[in-house]
Amino acid sequence: MEQDGEAREVNVYDFPNLGMGKASPYGIYDTGRNEGMVNVGKSHDISKFAVESIRQWWLLMGRERYPDARGLMICADGGGSNGSRNSGWKIHLQELVNQIGMPITVCHYPPGTSKWDRIEHRMFSFISMNWKGKPPVNYETVIKLIGSTKTRSGL
Repeated sequence: MEQDGEAREVNVYDFPNLGMGKASPYGIYDTGRNEGMVNVGKSHDISKFAVESIRQWWLLMGRERYPDARGLMICADGGGSNGSRNSGWKIHLQELVNQIGMPITVCHYPPGTSKWDRIEHRMFSFISMNWKGKPPVNYETVIKLIGSTKTRSGL
């Protein structure tokens, strides 16, 4: 990271051939426990990466916190990588169901209401404020900026 007051030269526009690659953050927010996890990946198959993020949450946090769970319920926006019409999302989610041995129910927010998703307010807004003025120039920087983010409630 740069010293205080020192500007750093960065690419202003999205020229993939000049960049270090794209970082895709995917967040999991447990509303019942006010806990969250952000997975940062490089995958071009975003639906596969989204399900892999859910898998990692389950393996690292979920199964320990919910040992008696008989299923998972996921609330997600209706478009993009985890959209209701995305066949890749459905296929990868079924693979996760087969792996963990319990059903997963997905509730999609109606179109135009993705900002109802509590993760936007509880986690990503704080992440955005934390890296304000600090360019995410490489994966290490992105991970450090996300990892050092704290919310008022300690999330």
